[in-house]
Amino acid sequence: MRLWFAGLITYSEALTLAGVYVPFTDIGGAVLRMLAATRDITISDADAAELTERFATMPPHPEVPAALRRLRDHGFRLFTLTDNTLEISGRQLERAGVIDVFERRFSVDETVRRHKPAPEAYHSVAAACPEAVAEDHPGPAAGDVVDADVCHPRDDLGRRGRRLVIAVTSAPAAVSVTPPARRRPLCGGQGLGGPR
Repeated sequence: MRLWFAGLITYSEALTLAGVYVPFTDIGGAVLRMLAATRDITISDADAAELTERFATMPPHPEVPAALRRLRDHGFRLFTLTDNTLEISGRQLERAGVIDVFERRFSVDETVRRHKPAPEAYHSVAAACPEAVAEDHPGPAAGDVVDADVCHPRDDLGRRGRRLVIAVTSAPAAVSVTPPARRRPLCGGQGLGGPR
């Protein structure tokens, strides 16, 4: 799974750098077939469809629903930005029981057609919600935009300079990559159940 996901991210970023847009699900299926071919395994269209289905129905980490509600209940405005389609991310959020927590949901598939961490993806969210983009300040305040991305260092790189407040930026398996010019997150922790 990790090898597949690493390939998915690598190819989505390479295609974006080349100026070519391919939907995330199509890249995922192609990477699955590529990895299978190196092991003399044949992947059918049904196998690729099953991967998309399983991806769309992955359960959240147990602490996620309560942590997101706690953020919202403390006045934070929550949004999502996904490389996937809104349909797939919507199914994930529905299954997690948190779709109602988010004020708006964004997909690169329906906006800039450039995968994260392309700056255009983050600019598009900031442009769509200018009143919600936080100014630099020493601590979180009600009304701040919260990007609760749990495990992708590439999002930290993409958010750089977008004035999007980071609520949670690490998970136990995450690698921390912080550009030198980036300001520190306003709050964070090891997973969503981190410091209160």
